[in-house]
Amino acid sequence: MTDYTKVFQDAGAVDKYEHVTYAPDSYATRINERQQEYLRALVAGEFGDRRPVHHDFACGTGRAIRTLHGLVREAHGYDTSAEMMAKAAEVGSQAAWHQVAVDGPVPDPVDAGRPVVVTMFRLLLNVDDTVRDRALAFAAKALPTADAGVLVVENHGNASSVRHLRARRHAGERWFAELSHEQVAELLGRHGFEVTERRGFSMLTPSLHGNPLARAADAAARRLPGADSYAVNVLYTARRTRG
Repeated sequence: MTDYTKVFQDAGAVDKYEHVTYAPDSYATRINERQQEYLRALVAGEFGDRRPVHHDFACGTGRAIRTLHGLVREAHGYDTSAEMMAKAAEVGSQAAWHQVAVDGPVPDPVDAGRPVVVTMFRLLLNVDDTVRDRALAFAAKALPTADAGVLVVENHGNASSVRHLRARRHAGERWFAELSHEQVAELLGRHGFEVTERRGFSMLTPSLHGNPLARAADAAARRLPGADSYAVNVLYTARRTRG
């Protein structure tokens, strides 16, 4: 079991995650609001009237599920933490909840038909390669072909971002996790996925979030071509290219 998984077996940690990390106007909340707008537009544009089934792996407190309320036919949340899913239901996330084991065979997505949208938020950065591969193998089961639907994954520690400048201290010791665009693409490729779009949502680190000038500069920078290359927080949309 990873430390990340252990933390969220505690109801107090879950409550703090939902109400402190995602407090109004917090760094995480501002990014989440931008992601919500993007994800709703993506699903509406991709599927139109063919409302997809939503599978949210590592669903946590159900933010991605709440984002897509009204745009999907049904939603299924999968998580190792029963406490997280209980909080998700408490705060109004509408889904069927499925607790999965922390290791062992790749979980099976509920067979609820197609098309499908699979989401994975705040997972890849926090776990090791074994867990990442298991998660992507789950996505491959849910999306066996290119026309089955789309996968959206988050990297909230892009190694090409400004955050990287603070990633090492004390004679080169890294003190938080990072993933490069190339690492994410390679991980997706191992499971038969190809990135079709990449979108950045903040150039700032949390320490700069309260600075009005920095926030204004961030808003301008995010409009520039290629800004996603240097964003701290990035979403990757991918489609299956091979079985």
